[in-house]
Amino acid sequence: MMSPSIRDRLSDAQWLAHRYDPGHDAFHFRQVPRPRHAAIPFLTDEYLGEDAPLVLRRADAIGQAPPAAPIHFVFHSAYCCSTLLAAAFDIPGVAMGLKEPVLLNDLVGWRHRGGGGAQVARVLDESLRLLARPFTAGEATIVKPSNIVNPLIPAIMAMRPEARALLLHAPLDAYLASIARKGMWGRLWVRDLFGKLLREGMLASLGIAPDDYLGLTDIQVAAAGWLAQQQQFQLVTERLGPRVATLDSEMLVNRPAETMAALAALFGLRLDDDTIAAIVAGPVFTRDAKNGQAFAPGQRAAEARSGLEIHSEEVAKVAQWASVIADNAGIAFSLPRPLLD
Repeated sequence: MMSPSIRDRLSDAQWLAHRYDPGHDAFHFRQVPRPRHAAIPFLTDEYLGEDAPLVLRRADAIGQAPPAAPIHFVFHSAYCCSTLLAAAFDIPGVAMGLKEPVLLNDLVGWRHRGGGGAQVARVLDESLRLLARPFTAGEATIVKPSNIVNPLIPAIMAMRPEARALLLHAPLDAYLASIARKGMWGRLWVRDLFGKLLREGMLASLGIAPDDYLGLTDIQVAAAGWLAQQQQFQLVTERLGPRVATLDSEMLVNRPAETMAALAALFGLRLDDDTIAAIVAGPVFTRDAKNGQAFAPGQRAAEARSGLEIHSEEVAKVAQWASVIADNAGIAFSLPRPLLD
């Protein structure tokens, strides 16, 4: 039996465009069948395993790739149920959600290591084309990038003028409590994010003197990162208008059916009430998106309340500090262009 040709593989969306190697100007593809997407929280090596990738020179991959298909985005500022929402768009015949493809992270890292703007832009455009290959003809692809990709939002949306995007965030108190209850790893994560945002110039407008950075507590660092991303989302809504909508995670959890209906309208997807009801009643909304464990009724809200109660003093003081910074910098806690009224 003849092995599949490059064109055949690139026409099959289960061959995920997984990494980009600028040193060899090559894309790495991993075979990820649709059920595998549903079984794992992120499209990272940790979850995909160690199978050898299919490595193709960029020119060969793009030369054999099918035409671009519809693509939309869920951009987020982390710890806001974005993985859940991306998983909810695994709807055969309608859409497929991609959860944090590493390919886009690679391009951010390349920029930080000195990749030229024109080169990165060209590969970003080609990467979006490869990620948009549908599993079934007529499907849209909904990409949920890692939030370290957020500095590329203007470029991504300019390259795909037909694309629409949701800007998803957690309320500040909930976000800070989530970081606090995750312990050391949550605190290390926000410091790593802080460094990346600093490199992108996204902290300059907050009015925090660089000499003061080392004096910030972990939760202040978390709040500064939240504010920087909130400010970026605010600017994106001003620039892109009706192409984007904003949503906070509390609204998503409390009004899932309305959220799915409004997002279907934003993304131009045909979802009837019965399909939406089945999605909301199914495992995506009743299990933890990260580990697959079932939520008992009210468990999600109870865990959020517990996190706030345990760390209430620290969270309250930092939230007050953040509100002063937000007022001075003109950052809105409630973003414009809400998805739901």
